[in-house]
Amino acid sequence: MNETTDRRPLHGTALKRFVRELDRPNVELAFVLHDVEDPVNVGSAFRIADASRVDRMLLTGITPQPPHRLIAKTGRHKDRRVRWEHDADASEALARLRDDGFERIALELTEDASPYDAISYPERVALVVGNEDHGIPRRILSCCDRVVFLPMYGKGASLNVAVSLGIVAYHVLHVRGH
Repeated sequence: MNETTDRRPLHGTALKRFVRELDRPNVELAFVLHDVEDPVNVGSAFRIADASRVDRMLLTGITPQPPHRLIAKTGRHKDRRVRWEHDADASEALARLRDDGFERIALELTEDASPYDAISYPERVALVVGNEDHGIPRRILSCCDRVVFLPMYGKGASLNVAVSLGIVAYHVLHVRGH
């Protein structure tokens, strides 16, 4: 006989306590959004950055910046909590990350890309994503240390940029941190 459990979602103080007690893996994460055009994707990236406690978020090229109504709405105002900066030149931003000890890992489809779950990640990782249609340009890829991809089993060649960022960020946190 099946027993039913009276499960209820956590709210208010109980939810805040639950989240506060989670032990975040010891990984330093940075996000680099290069030429991401849609402010909804930028807002989603801010929400993912907050959820995974990203240490640095760099908006480069033509990526929209806060304050922006759609970034704030989609990101549930996490652009106020996540430390971010804008740099028109992504290669300079990536050089600073390298100098700070981050391994720069592009999420892109290239001939030498590895599946995201088939590599080891260091303690400091900068995940780089690009434009929704054109991806990451060659000059920016050349600034990255490695390239990873998410295997696609359907007819589409890729997932949404923010979805991909979230999948890989959580993978890095949990394979590296445990």
